[in-house]
Amino acid sequence: MEVSYLYVSFLLLLGSYLFTSLFRRKFSNLPPTVFPSLPVIGHLYLLKPPLYRTLAKISDKYGPIVRLQLGFRPVVVISSPSLVEECFTKNDVILANRPRMLFGKIIGVNYTSLAWAPYGDNWRNLRRIASIEILSIHRLNEFHDIRAEEGRSLIRKLASSSSPVTMKNLFYELTLNVMMRMIAGKRYFGGDNPVLEQEGIRFREMLHETFILAGASNVGDYLPILSWFGVKGLEKRLIALQEKRDVFFQGIIDELRKSKGSDQTGNKRKTMIEVLLSLQESDPEYYTDALIRSFVLVLLAAGSDTSAGTMEWTMSLLLNHPEVLKKAQKEIDHVVGNDRLVDESDISNLPYLRCIINETLRLKPPGPLLVPHEASEDCVIGGFNIPGGTMVLVNQWAIHHDPKVWADPETYNPERFEGVEGTRDGFKLLPFGYGRRSCPGEGLAVRVLGMTLGTMIQCFDWERISEEMVDMSEAPGLTMPKAVPLVAKCKPRLQMENLLSQL
Repeated sequence: MEVSYLYVSFLLLLGSYLFTSLFRRKFSNLPPTVFPSLPVIGHLYLLKPPLYRTLAKISDKYGPIVRLQLGFRPVVVISSPSLVEECFTKNDVILANRPRMLFGKIIGVNYTSLAWAPYGDNWRNLRRIASIEILSIHRLNEFHDIRAEEGRSLIRKLASSSSPVTMKNLFYELTLNVMMRMIAGKRYFGGDNPVLEQEGIRFREMLHETFILAGASNVGDYLPILSWFGVKGLEKRLIALQEKRDVFFQGIIDELRKSKGSDQTGNKRKTMIEVLLSLQESDPEYYTDALIRSFVLVLLAAGSDTSAGTMEWTMSLLLNHPEVLKKAQKEIDHVVGNDRLVDESDISNLPYLRCIINETLRLKPPGPLLVPHEASEDCVIGGFNIPGGTMVLVNQWAIHHDPKVWADPETYNPERFEGVEGTRDGFKLLPFGYGRRSCPGEGLAVRVLGMTLGTMIQCFDWERISEEMVDMSEAPGLTMPKAVPLVAKCKPRLQMENLLSQL
């Protein structure tokens, strides 16, 4: 009798919960949701990796705006250009916050970093520093020769290579060299200093671990009670990683503070850390060493892994579509010629190269889910009420692969971007985000991608290592890395041999 009573009570409780949830949703005009939402865990049972594909399937069934209850946290998933436009125009200020999650607490230095700070005075100041002091057109132009030198170094290395090349390593070394020379005046790879190279390898490992842990799911972000019961393995790993990162960059800051010198090339321009140290002199209470460490680590994380990954995907797609590669070579031969290398100033005159990059960013976006936003107050998206405190996820992978948005979305077709300027196509393509929280490093990324890929296409004929097509499967991770690193063969083009011999 007691068992049946408990059973009936459970059914009544479950029925009451489901009825209340449906009633509240109907009369609150919330977005459509998935049935059932289970007590306590909500819709967590639905989530399977890769998350962007799982969420895309849910959106296919329930519509371009879907409300999920992930533990205690309400989440709205957006997967249409018109709704993205609403988010980042009409509701841009309301959605300029970040949700409080474990990664933002530890790696984001208690939600004070540029990536994880809430919308307010601190974030506005950090954004101003990034946009004006660090990544402005003027500052990027100052460091043009660094990017050009690293591009030439890559070409020399490829020209002297007689065996198949693992492209991922080359791209990582190039992007880390570019970023670290701009940030700290250090060139880790390709020189004759084994100590610096070991330091670079150590930092590359830390950066890799950062992206692995950033992509790891932390159930405690949605069910805090688990943290109370001691489920803290990820938290311990994040704390240990952050301590290593802090020690690493504090050493660099102390070194630059002592030297107050130029970078290794002998130029008198200031590195990014030196700019921040100058600001520290005028306002030491705000521009602390902790802020400087956090700031440059955000720049490095955003500017290295994503660019290297995009270049690897681009070359993989070109090797599977050699006719596109030939067309790009023809354009470069016509516009640039064979007497000099492609320069950043040529990118605007190479529309087909830009089409190739855009098509890669569409098919394989480095951030398939934009960094999550959070509504600071109630707002309306797509005619539905979004309560304050709701996490908003923009699934750009779903938009990029939506047949209602793109003709034959799974087909590689750079020509679809003919006539499109830059790296955005309305709100259909936004690899760098949009609005206040968009990536401030877009200008730098476009320059590195354009010049590096342009010179590689210009100087070499590329082939797959076998008749098999390049594997295009994706590995787990925040930035959608390739599951199988690209290995390719290259040989200097006949018309470029004279120039290559002079590098």
